[in-house]
Amino acid sequence: MYPYFYYPNNVDHFHRAPDTEQPLFHMPFFYRRQSIQGQATWTEGGAVTKCDIPWSDNQFMTVAVSPQSEFRCGQMLKVRNPATQREILVEVVDTVDEFPGNHINLHRRAFEALGANPGVGIVDVVISPAPDLEEEEFGKYLMEIVRVAYPGYNIVDYEFVGSEEVAENRVSETYNYVVESPQERVTVQGHVVYNPRTDRVISFDLEELE
Repeated sequence: MYPYFYYPNNVDHFHRAPDTEQPLFHMPFFYRRQSIQGQATWTEGGAVTKCDIPWSDNQFMTVAVSPQSEFRCGQMLKVRNPATQREILVEVVDTVDEFPGNHINLHRRAFEALGANPGVGIVDVVISPAPDLEEEEFGKYLMEIVRVAYPGYNIVDYEFVGSEEVAENRVSETYNYVVESPQERVTVQGHVVYNPRTDRVISFDLEELE
């Protein structure tokens, strides 16, 4: 058994499709990028992860997934709690062999950020693959700056807006980030200018959009 996930013994933690023994996560290819209904438990994390990414990464907004799922190490997932309408972005840092593909194990801080009570142990969630910033190196760079600039806020969404060459050896990229606190939701636009030959950052700035 996974050593540190928690759910009450009286909770059925496998969602199954009606009139079938197959879990709901078995979906045709064209559904794989869409949201799936699932459940989330929580953990305090551990010293070692199968992804070699610490649970403390991404300000503890981290998650373990099933090897049966489509999700991979380092991928960002959007998780929504329908009961509270809270959303968070979490990074995949570990796997749980016995979990079905639509069950995730959140770090306790991420579980609480969804407005869930750890005493409940398990909540229904909607899981979506977040836009992939894997190839947008400076999108991740700006994301970390937004985290520092907005303490107490969770980044719940982001998108790549565009890129343009502004001068010789000068490329500008623009990203939008949606940050949320219990009181408000704000869209922050980030701009970064860098040298594509050296990948050195020349300048960056953030601004709130109306």
